[in-house]
Amino acid sequence: MRKIATLAKSRPARRTPKRRKSRLAKKSAKKSAQPPALAGARPPPPPRQGKRGEKGYLAYLLRQAQAATRLTLERALADLGVTPPQFAVLTMLRTYPGLSGADLARVALLTPQTVGVIIRNLERSGAIRKTPHPVHGRVLQWTLTRRGGTLLGKCRRHVRALERRLMAGLNAKAQATVRRWLSRIATELQQDG
Repeated sequence: MRKIATLAKSRPARRTPKRRKSRLAKKSAKKSAQPPALAGARPPPPPRQGKRGEKGYLAYLLRQAQAATRLTLERALADLGVTPPQFAVLTMLRTYPGLSGADLARVALLTPQTVGVIIRNLERSGAIRKTPHPVHGRVLQWTLTRRGGTLLGKCRRHVRALERRLMAGLNAKAQATVRRWLSRIATELQQDG
């Protein structure tokens, strides 16, 4: 026993090598030491050139318009307890009753996972109901209930109010031009993908 204790004392303690901080670790440490940006801070005014403003990149302007429209729609539908994707599903079921979940995802431009959650929530609230497909027993078809139709009607009133705001100041010809242009963009770019 004494020999082992003596050997342990006579050996120099092993030093663990000092680890050098990588450049990435140093940079992230510097960033975390800086105060975080203020939440909800407004972006700077649009520059004369660049992405924002009337002379900005068209794709960026479309994205800005879509984001502002979606946020306004979310706020308008929140009073009814409906989200914009739920509104899209209700609208598609009014137009195409009996769609499956996969078909709903395609026509509403949503992922199947999102539609699965939406279907469960709408079914739980009594807005939609399922029936088995007459030929393919494993496929479920979804339809609006009376309650779902009433809810969709209320949603549409809010959406029409938003559409009136979007088209304010445009005559019928200009509205038709905008609708045709947006439809053409969606069709042509979907074909590319």
